[in-house]
Formats: sequence, C-alpha cells, structure tokens
Amino acid sequence: MSDKTTITSPMPGVFYRRPDPDDPPFVEPGDEVEEGETVGLVEVMKNFHDIEADSSGTVGEFLVEDEAEIEADQPLVEVE
Repeated sequence: MSDKTTITSPMPGVFYRRPDPDDPPFVEPGDEVEEGETVGLVEVMKNFHDIEADSSGTVGEFLVEDEAEIEADQPLVEVE
C-alpha cells in the first residue's frame, strides 16, 4: 500500500508548474522529489511563492492545470 500526500496551496493565486514560460516544469509525474524541493509556484500580485514538497516521494499527478487560478488550501499535487 502506498502512502499518498497532497501538496496544497498556502494562498489563493495563479499556479505555475515552471519557473519561466520558456523553462521546463519543475517536476513531472513520475519524478522523485525530496522534502523541501520546489514543485511549482503561486503568483499573488506579481510576487512568486515556492510550493515545496512536504515529504520525499514520487510525484503522482497534478490536480490543477498550469496557470490555473487556485484557492487557499486547494490540492495541487499528489506525492506517493
């Protein structure tokens, strides 16, 4: 049985999977991540906040689209 954790947004804003439009995404489903590793960004009023994995594991799926408007505490990414 695998344990899944869900990374949630600490604030409302716009979710980005990549640091810059021309850059590759921080992580893709199937990638291994370490606790504290950046998996995305939330932009609020032109300020960008890192969204970090709260545990080590394998990225499962993204629960929101790139550049989606999100709410505080909204699930963003599953990590197994």
